[in-house]
Amino acid sequence: MLYVSPRGEFVDSVLENWLFWNLTQYEDAHPEIINFVTPKARVFVHARQKATVPQPDMTAYHDLPLDSDFRDIHWRDLSPVLVAEVLVEGDARKDLTRNPDLYFDVPSIREYWVLDGRDDPNQPTLIQHRRYGKRWVVREYAYGSTFTTKMLPGFILLIDPRA
Repeated sequence: MLYVSPRGEFVDSVLENWLFWNLTQYEDAHPEIINFVTPKARVFVHARQKATVPQPDMTAYHDLPLDSDFRDIHWRDLSPVLVAEVLVEGDARKDLTRNPDLYFDVPSIREYWVLDGRDDPNQPTLIQHRRYGKRWVVREYAYGSTFTTKMLPGFILLIDPRA
């Protein structure tokens, strides 16, 4: 199934910017863990026979060769460690059913996050998919709670886009 989504509304942008700011702050402090965060990546799922290239709302990389000539770096050659989607409206099956399967087929992806603002985008929840053997372990973090992950030592995220 092909999913085509129009650009999001203002609320999508607010949540994406909040998540991006938090991840880039971590990137600046811990480039040995993640050294590149972008809202504009393409993730090539090489394990699929047909071309499958999702474009997550947020993507983080470890050991991206930033000292190389940028013209020599191509999305098809890169594999992220973290991908995230912001879900406010639209078809939730894409982010909650299709994407976990797709992203699990990319061995480098250790976590997949969904910032879920469907009930109230002012008070989103965070759904974490963490790779554990041959499956995802899924945990949900309520608005106002504090999220940490072993993948990003020292990363602390208060689930509140106004904080």
